[in-house]
Amino acid sequence: MNLKMMWATCLRVLMQLKNDPRSVALILVVPAILLAVIYWLYQNEVLAPGQPRTFDRVGLMMLGIFPFTVMFLVTSITMLRERVSGTLERLLTTPIHKADLLVGYALAFSIMAALQSLVATAVAYWVFNISISGNAGWVVLISVLTAVLGVALGLLCSAFATTEFQAVQFMPVVVIPQILLCGLFVARNQMNGILEAVSNVLPLSYAVDGLNEVAQHADPTRALTFDLLVMAGFVLLCLLLASLTLRRRSA
Repeated sequence: MNLKMMWATCLRVLMQLKNDPRSVALILVVPAILLAVIYWLYQNEVLAPGQPRTFDRVGLMMLGIFPFTVMFLVTSITMLRERVSGTLERLLTTPIHKADLLVGYALAFSIMAALQSLVATAVAYWVFNISISGNAGWVVLISVLTAVLGVALGLLCSAFATTEFQAVQFMPVVVIPQILLCGLFVARNQMNGILEAVSNVLPLSYAVDGLNEVAQHADPTRALTFDLLVMAGFVLLCLLLASLTLRRRSA
C-alpha cells in the first residue's frame, strides 16, 4: 500500500464533499435533527418516580443506527458516481493500487463519520441530557465504529449497483433488516429462533448490544469488548470484499 496515494485519494474525496454542502448537511446535521425528533416523540411521556425515560434507551440506540444508515447511503452513492462518471477508471490507469484507492475512500468517509458521531453525541448529552451509566467516550467510539461499518458496507454494495436508484434500493435489503432485528423493537433473546439466529450475524446487532452495555454498566465489560471486536471484524471483512469486487466502471 502506498500511503502517499492513499492520503491523496482521501484529500480528493474530502475536497469533493466540501464542495457539496448538501452531502455535508446530510452527514453532519441530519442525524442530530432525527435525534431531536425522537426526543420530541417522548417529550410528554408520563413517568413514575424513578422510572428511566424511554428516550434514554431509544435515543442511545439511535446514536448507532442513524450514523450507520446515513454513511451507508452517502458512501454507496458517492462511490457509484465515481465509477459511472469514469473517475474510477481514470484513476485505475495510474500506478495507484486498488487498496490505496479503497482505503483512501474509507478514510475520508470515516473522518466525516467521526465528525457526525461527535455532533450527534454532543446533542444527545448537552441538549437532551441523555442519561446512561457508562462514559460518553464509549458511546462516541461505538457510534464512530458503526458509522465506519456503514461506510464499508456502502463501498461493498456500490459494486453491485449501476444507477443511483439501484444503490438506494440496497437500503431495504441491507439496512432495514438490521434495524428491525438489532434489538431496537424487541430484545434479541425474545425473538423466535430463526430471527434471533439471523440477528446474530448482523453487525448492527453488536453495535446496539455495545450501546446497551454502556447504558447499564459504569465500567467497560467483557461483553462490550467482544461487541467492539466483532464490529471491527465486520468492517475489515467488508473492506476486503469491497476490494475484491471493485470494478472500474458500471457495465
